[in-house]
Amino acid sequence: LTSPPPPGPSMASNVTNKTDPRSLNSRVFIGNLNTLVVKKSDVEAIFSKYGKIVGCSVHKGFAFVQYVNERNARA
Repeated sequence: LTSPPPPGPSMASNVTNKTDPRSLNSRVFIGNLNTLVVKKSDVEAIFSKYGKIVGCSVHKGFAFVQYVNERNARA
């Protein structure tokens, strides 16, 4: 059972570190990110134009975006 996403603008999960080898190719690393200014919602807004995002995690200085498939990640 999975719980519904939390209310609010962000619909993508925080999980981007799945160990499934197929998910590795649908993940994008974003480096040199000023995370004092750029938030998760900003990353999602920018990268969602390339495909459906299923996960997004923002860390100090970098982020990962997990797309639904590899084609979106390559775009």
